[in-house]
Amino acid sequence: MADISLEQATHEIDDLRRQINHHNSLYHQFSAPEIPDVDYDRLFDRLVELETAFPQLLTPDSPTQRVGDKPLAGFAQVRHDVPMMSLAKVFNDTDLADFEARILKRLEIEDEDAEPPIYSCEPKIDGVAVSLLYEQGLLMRAATRGDGVTGEDITHNVRTIGSIPLRLDTSGSLERLDSPERMKVPERLEVRGEIYMTRSGFAAMNEEAGRSEDGRTFVNPRNAASGALRQLDPRVAARRPLRFFAYSAVVQGDTHSGILDLLGQWGLPLNPERAVVSGYQACLDYANQLLAKRDQLDYEIDGAVIKVDSIRLQNELGSNARTPRWAMAYKFPAEEASTVVNDVEFQVGRTGTITPVARLKPVFVGGVTVSNATLHNMDEIERLGLRIGDRVILRRAGDVIPKIVSVVKGTSEKAAEKGTSEIRMLTHCPACNSPVEKDGEVLYRCTGGLICPAQRKESLRHFCSRAALDIEGLGEKLVEQLVDADMVKTVADVFTLGKDDLLGLERMGEKSADNLLAAINKAKSTTLPRLLYGLGIREVGEATALSLATHFGSLEKLMQADQEALEQVADVGPIMAAHIAHFFANEENDKVIEQLRERGVTWPEHQAQTVSDELAGQTWVLTGTLETMTRDEARAALQALGAKVSGSVSKKTSCVVAGPGAGSKLDKATELGVKVIDEQGLIELLKS
Repeated sequence: MADISLEQATHEIDDLRRQINHHNSLYHQFSAPEIPDVDYDRLFDRLVELETAFPQLLTPDSPTQRVGDKPLAGFAQVRHDVPMMSLAKVFNDTDLADFEARILKRLEIEDEDAEPPIYSCEPKIDGVAVSLLYEQGLLMRAATRGDGVTGEDITHNVRTIGSIPLRLDTSGSLERLDSPERMKVPERLEVRGEIYMTRSGFAAMNEEAGRSEDGRTFVNPRNAASGALRQLDPRVAARRPLRFFAYSAVVQGDTHSGILDLLGQWGLPLNPERAVVSGYQACLDYANQLLAKRDQLDYEIDGAVIKVDSIRLQNELGSNARTPRWAMAYKFPAEEASTVVNDVEFQVGRTGTITPVARLKPVFVGGVTVSNATLHNMDEIERLGLRIGDRVILRRAGDVIPKIVSVVKGTSEKAAEKGTSEIRMLTHCPACNSPVEKDGEVLYRCTGGLICPAQRKESLRHFCSRAALDIEGLGEKLVEQLVDADMVKTVADVFTLGKDDLLGLERMGEKSADNLLAAINKAKSTTLPRLLYGLGIREVGEATALSLATHFGSLEKLMQADQEALEQVADVGPIMAAHIAHFFANEENDKVIEQLRERGVTWPEHQAQTVSDELAGQTWVLTGTLETMTRDEARAALQALGAKVSGSVSKKTSCVVAGPGAGSKLDKATELGVKVIDEQGLIELLKS
């Protein structure tokens, strides 16, 4: 810290403590955080760094000397039997190795051939830490962590959570998993754990909330769970899909994992992903495996918790002021981060839909650097109260498109003071300058149609996609060049391209040109469902294209059908029927279809497969990896036999096909008692 003076450190420490205390209060007392965890951690770590470099500035009331903040005054105060401590954090394999090195040094283990420590590992649930007090096996009290010593009494809300037993198994009839002894529940038992909200439950709750009068939805499952536990009316908590995992207890035992086994015997829910491993490398392997399945879990996690398993060694290692030396949290890449909206641009989609896109100051979140986020529509911008220049909370989970979930309070006013304008929908298309008109309640569309180059590009990408004509090699960059050079005006022009045309494009060699021409020639032989999907008719997806082909058999009959006839097709309602009828009533579209025929594209009449009596009307779900066929092929085969293929499991699901890597969908199917088969079972069924 040679680059900072004592006076500068004093000022920075004072400012950091003020900020951290402010955010602690919002998070712990009002369940209304303004910044994501990654930003809070950055503030806290900087304060630790400065206090370490300038120990004379460390004070007893520093946020680094306690866990959390004061309990909310409106709730009764509860004192924990043993303080609920926080966990130190590590972020990579080097940090993890250093953690073990410190343990070995403190235990004075210098022999390189000595057995490494045994660790108990489990997911770090992104929920609310709580303490449950059982007396004579009965739940007497539940409390939040609070400041680690004193918390808030939330018993009235916790009693509504079905996964938390009101009475433990006190008979001792169940044997311990780690010894032949029988052990009854102690007369007084304090259990620690995490209350969380399932992802599926959160999505369903938000969907229902969106249909309510005020339409107010929740930002994330953790905030929704925390808010429910801080309600005075227990009926609020009872209506929310809250769950609980126990992760420790104030009870005698030889190992942490053994104590967890006891808690499970007594009826407390344990995380099924926990494991006992030897050495830091095995801990790292566990964390990486957990990270790989993170998006398949029905609850949010932000890392792995790793603890020395031996209680004797835990006691020897002891604790710092706020963290135990024998445990730490291995943090995963953040899924939330804050950044600044530099600009908002408008993109034109395949059907002319105008979509606002936020251009962000690049930020690392969820393992990648993000610089753009969709804003969906103008209603979403209004809901957020977003202005250019605002600081926003960005969320990214797995491969999901990044989403702005909220605006950091106070920044809109600051943006307005700087004179930045509000975000307003364009009156003319940014690609072709055609007028923009409102379509329905929230959508806006360019009226340019085929004269709009943006719509042409998107139409061409869609037409060449794998589920449509499947022209391998005709990707996004090449589409851009073809449309910009005015070489392709409609999708039919793809089949007029020659080798000389292609060789004139950037990064197009002779071999690549030959391969692309071969793919274009191969695509001339297609099917009616693929053609219908590729034409890009509004709201006509793969399943509807198959239904239309099956119902009418030929393109000529479909083109002659009026709206009433179209509504006779399964899953085609009045709005979709109007879109289909409008498409074929357009002379320009008829010309494109005729050009496709003239240029050698063929599609035989569709011969519908016999609908299976066994599958007709059933709903199937595909999950995990299929090895002998693609999901698209499996979906098409099931749909051809009369089954519907859904993306989610419910009580109405008839069967789930689960391949390797199946996650939460398989778990839910098991929970609901839905039939599950593997890929081989599906193949045998299709053959029969």
